[in-house]
Order: sequence, then structure tokens, then C-alpha cells
Amino acid sequence: MDEIDRSHLLAEAKEVPLTLSQVLWEPDKPMTHVYFPSRGIVSLIATGEAQAGLEVAMIGREGMLGIQAVLDCESSPFFARVQSHGRAWQVPTDVFQHHIASHPATKRLLNRYAAFRLHQLANLAQCLQSHNLERRLARWLLMNQDRADSNQCRVTQDVLGSLLGVRRASVTVAAGALQDRGVIAYDRGNLQILDRKALEHAACNCYFGDLDTYAVLFDKHHSRR
Repeated sequence: MDEIDRSHLLAEAKEVPLTLSQVLWEPDKPMTHVYFPSRGIVSLIATGEAQAGLEVAMIGREGMLGIQAVLDCESSPFFARVQSHGRAWQVPTDVFQHHIASHPATKRLLNRYAAFRLHQLANLAQCLQSHNLERRLARWLLMNQDRADSNQCRVTQDVLGSLLGVRRASVTVAAGALQDRGVIAYDRGNLQILDRKALEHAACNCYFGDLDTYAVLFDKHHSRR
């Protein structure tokens, strides 16, 4: 998005706090606003309830919440729940849709983001079927660190189990294996990444597949292991 388009859109936006566990919207209900996080992380939850369901996307400052509005949809099939507190630019959905209708360059950029999100969903389906929990957990931790800009996060094993679609006991085993190798430290919901490079080696290639796709679509560069 060029600076002129960005300034026009932000003129219609309001900066709002993102509070931990806040639900921004529920499935199949009118999506009154879209959000552009500047800090913090929001999870899209596909099943169950907002506080206990499978995570299908993790969104931070690299993306937006409400990509369905780009496709002229009025609702989302997912819960949107704040996973890590922060702030976001909030724009009324009708204002946002009017803006992109009159700014083709912004619309093209957001179409690319929609394509990226479709890739992520397909990648997640393959990941759930093909990769063990330790690799999936390592991928989740890398994605979280990328968006939080911190090697620490506060997350319980119950929450991790829900987000990854497994039992709490399975998270205990997978996190314990990473901790035994000195990759992470985890105690009473306080998780710290000790060795980023080792965590990258532990993760499935789905993590790097997402980075590659994002780089191609948005002409970005990243370092691989």
C-alpha cells in the first residue's frame, strides 16, 4: 500500500487496544470492522468455542483481520480472538470496502494477501495430516516469535492443546522434548525460546513454505536455515 492510499485509509481508522482473550468477532455474524494490527497477535479459531478451538491462522502486523471484506463477504467463518495483547487500526467495514473500490492498487495488494491466506489454510491441512506434534509446536512457536518480536510468551498447555487440536498431555510430551534438548524453557505457562536456530531445525517445512509464499507475493526476503 503506497503512502497516499495508506494515509487516506488511516484517516478513517481508529487506533484501539487489543486485550488478551478479547473476541473481535464470531462466526457468521456481521463483521462490522476490519483490523490492521500494529502490535499483538490475533488467532482465527475454526472449531469449538472462541476460547477452545483449532487455530487456522495467526495474524500480527504482517496482515489484516477481515480479508473476507475484500471479497465482498459480510461475515467470517471463524472466531477472531486476541492471543497476545497490543493495538490495531480499526476501520468500519463499509468504509474499508468503499476505499478499496476506489483505490485499485490497494485492492490488488489485498487480493495477494487473500491468496496468501488460502495458501496458509492448504498448508495447515497438509501439516495436520503429515507432521508430528513436536514439529507443529516448533512451527507455532516460530510464528509467534516472528509476530511478537520476543523470545518469551505466556501460554498454558491447555491453550496450546486447543490451538493445535490435541490433548494437553500431548503438548506436555512435545514441549518436554524441546525443553530436554535446550531449545525452550517452559514453566507454569511461561515459555522462552532459548535457541532459535535449533527451533527452526525442529519445525516442519510448512513454516518455511509460508515464508516463501509471502516473500514471492510481496517481494520480501527472509533468511532460511
